[in-house]
Amino acid sequence: MLDFVVVFTKGGVVLWNSKSNGNTTSPPESTFSSCINGLVRGVILEERNTEAKYYEEDHLAVQFKLDNELDLVYAAVFQKVIKLTYLDSFLAEMQVAFREKFGGIPAAGRLSESYDFDREFKRVLSAAEEASAKQVKAPKAMRSYNESQKSKKTVASMIQDDGKKPVTEKRVNIQETQPQQQAPLSPRSKEEIIAENRRKLREKLTPTKKTSPGDTKASKPSASEKAGKKPRVWDLGGNSKDAVLLDRSKDTPEDVQYQSINSDLVGTMQGVIPDLDVESEDDEANGTECSDEEETEELVQSKKNKRGGGLLSYFKGIVGAKTMTLAELQPALEKMRDHLISKNVAAEIAAKLCDSVASSLEGKQMGTFDSVAGQVKEALTQSLVRILSPKRRIDIIRDALESKRNGRPYTIIFCGVNGVGKSTNLAKICFWLIENDFNVLIAACDTFRAGAVEQLRTHTRHLNALHPATKHNGRTMVQLYEKGYGKDAAGIAMEAIKFAHDTKVDVVLVDTAGRMQDNEPLMRSLSKLIKVNNPDLVLFVGEALVGNEAVDQLVKFNQSLADYSSNENPHIIDGIVLTKFDTIDDKVGAAISMTYITGQPIVFVGTGQTYADLKAINVTAVVNSLMK
Repeated sequence: MLDFVVVFTKGGVVLWNSKSNGNTTSPPESTFSSCINGLVRGVILEERNTEAKYYEEDHLAVQFKLDNELDLVYAAVFQKVIKLTYLDSFLAEMQVAFREKFGGIPAAGRLSESYDFDREFKRVLSAAEEASAKQVKAPKAMRSYNESQKSKKTVASMIQDDGKKPVTEKRVNIQETQPQQQAPLSPRSKEEIIAENRRKLREKLTPTKKTSPGDTKASKPSASEKAGKKPRVWDLGGNSKDAVLLDRSKDTPEDVQYQSINSDLVGTMQGVIPDLDVESEDDEANGTECSDEEETEELVQSKKNKRGGGLLSYFKGIVGAKTMTLAELQPALEKMRDHLISKNVAAEIAAKLCDSVASSLEGKQMGTFDSVAGQVKEALTQSLVRILSPKRRIDIIRDALESKRNGRPYTIIFCGVNGVGKSTNLAKICFWLIENDFNVLIAACDTFRAGAVEQLRTHTRHLNALHPATKHNGRTMVQLYEKGYGKDAAGIAMEAIKFAHDTKVDVVLVDTAGRMQDNEPLMRSLSKLIKVNNPDLVLFVGEALVGNEAVDQLVKFNQSLADYSSNENPHIIDGIVLTKFDTIDDKVGAAISMTYITGQPIVFVGTGQTYADLKAINVTAVVNSLMK
């Protein structure tokens, strides 16, 4: 049962809904507003509308259909536990009915128009429910033995005669055949037996096949009656009588009658020579071959289409009123998907992006001078810009100042797999914060890797040398809080945050041990560290060299942080630090893969070996590198 049906524009303006007819027995419209708003924000605007056309939120589910020509969305809301098999056909029929009634309204007056669609909605819904009910078949009753095929079998039907087909005689009554089987055979004389044997011998020596009166098979034709090879009849080959006269397969030389040749016509060309049919480039590329009959039918059909199109079709071709179909988009989308994979975009993400572009372009009108490839490229560029653009504000400087006014330190936790550069980029971010006049405390919570504490101690010494206390009114800009190796990382982070609160430190940067996404004990430890200390920001550090692995890393990190936390609203990844960006040239696909999976922005990009080599992502430059 459908709870709510709505028709709205891609911008979120509602044109019609099923609650507008004054029905007070069902839940109010506000009950489903959050679900529809989530669909618009998370799917429609971000163009994540793949072939599934399905969205879930809490206990509700939404199935929707896009109308790219009118820029409308048809959505049906229902309970997630209910499986409605008729939704696809219902939404398709609803789209047809809505376009038939309101498709002629111009775009300028579409928002001010009143839409009375209740009667058509009820008609389409009842037809879809009736069709679905007919498809549900009742369980088939078990047949009795007398109704089965086994009961109709007889002894005669199961007898086979030396590899021949089984006897297909009618059912024989056994009681009637028993007296005949029990009757004794009459004795034959010796002369009768000899005569019978001679008759059988003559039958074997006779060359002609003996046919019984009851034999229904037609006798085989003799060799003289067999037809020879039939000549091919050409459609444009001239008079068929000439071909009969030239056929020498049936006549003997004595019966051949030659026509007298007019010497005046020898060497002259009379009549019109038919033009040679040349295949088009598309046909040659597809490697299709058609027979003469098929070519003739295609010529006739094309003439009919030309006559039927008339002047309207001619002008439509001039103004470019051509609707893009999925079959026309598919070749360009496949090339674009391969191009994205070559740019280091994960294969799964590349396929989803192309599906989203196909959904947004299918049914749209293409301009006069537009090409399918150009439309696909333009739509994909807009989609990539939308994905890389941050969905929420992450302003570390502003948030750190707000925390400083509230008298508490601003805490950032860095996590990621082994060897991606967490400690190095932590030092770069620390240098950036010092440049903005924040003093920083580094918590050495990587108590597993040998040399991790010493690496942070070296970074602390170098940063203090670059920003000595004498330049900052006697303040030590960088401090290191460490308790050695083999200790509980969550406890060290808690003590570091408390120490920063007591000593009026502005920002705490927590370094953690690298861990693989499949290591459950270490992922539980990370989830515990985040839950106990409740940081302001959790940054995932990933390298730009990864391809398909980026999807697996981010999905499992987010899933582990959610599963292993006892909080009702667990703290998952808030942003991404993309490292080693200077080593990939134009293969920047990892940025798309990571952002698409989490929906979180790329906060920093590491581009070199010095502390100053830390930049914000340039969305336009990344998209241009992907599309060239």
